[in-house]
Amino acid sequence: MVPLSILDLSPIVEGGDAAQSFRNSADLARHAERLGYRRYWLAEHHNMPGIASAATAVVIGHVAAATSTIRVGAGGIMLPNHAPLMVAEAFGTLASLYPGRIDLGLGRAPGTDQLTAHALRRNLAGGADTFPEDVIELMRYFAPPGPGQRVKAVPGAGIEVPVWILGSSLYGAQLAAALGLPYAFASHFAPQEMEQAIALYRHRFKPSGELAEPYVMLGLNVFAADTDAEARLLFSSHQQAFVNLRSGRPGRLPPPMENFEETIDPQWRALINQMLSCRIVGSPETVKAGLRDFVSRTGANEIMVTGQIFDHEARKHSFEIAAKARDELVAAERAKDSGQPPP
Repeated sequence: MVPLSILDLSPIVEGGDAAQSFRNSADLARHAERLGYRRYWLAEHHNMPGIASAATAVVIGHVAAATSTIRVGAGGIMLPNHAPLMVAEAFGTLASLYPGRIDLGLGRAPGTDQLTAHALRRNLAGGADTFPEDVIELMRYFAPPGPGQRVKAVPGAGIEVPVWILGSSLYGAQLAAALGLPYAFASHFAPQEMEQAIALYRHRFKPSGELAEPYVMLGLNVFAADTDAEARLLFSSHQQAFVNLRSGRPGRLPPPMENFEETIDPQWRALINQMLSCRIVGSPETVKAGLRDFVSRTGANEIMVTGQIFDHEARKHSFEIAAKARDELVAAERAKDSGQPPP
């Protein structure tokens, strides 16, 4: 069984606020650390009423301060919104404060709508079109300064900050392969090209000073509860938020709704099933079987679990069930290798 990590959008729920979201993120990160999750990543989104992690580097610092061993990072920083030097300084600062624990995932999308993207950057010159050059420039700022180098990231220069390429299409797979960087695919919301992107990345991967062999992490929605029925109810919050966003009505994460799928048109059900097909919704046994099958089908090196669940304690319990399923799968594999009956 491969390692599990967590992607947190720091959801703002109906009746809640950003301050509560940040407290919940720190609490969930401590919980994840105790459960043996490898990483805890936060994502950059803007002008989203239900997502509190817009100032991603700031929230990463908050979560890193609340924990002690788990890696904390960005899944990711939307590089077209930022000057590479400023990202290098921010993450050089984080890596100086929390050495050996900070990851930097980079994406080429704006993480918002075009109007907000314009407000972020004032103009849209360059942007996604210069993403490869911006990634290379950013990585140079993390390298030890060269002779005559006049612009340096302080802090940042000479500090090891692992860089990942994020993607939801074949573009990111090609770039990650060409640069010899680890690749995280957003299969939790864009699964259509997942298998093709994985194959392309692995086939074209060029070893680098950062990575000798290809390394793939895949996003997976997990909504776990003590029963399949309870898990389906928890999932309904995310389904509602998905429909609201796609309808042009983004809002805070709504509470669960019984039989939500029966209230929406068939085309919405079809779109949910298509775009959120990389999901496991169910009881501990359902989750264990789903994890085993997903890893077997994809050959992922790591799974990034995410789950937008309205109730904080139910959300913690969901990640606890996923971690227990991982542990049981690991124990079964070890027993199989040793020739002993599984526990």
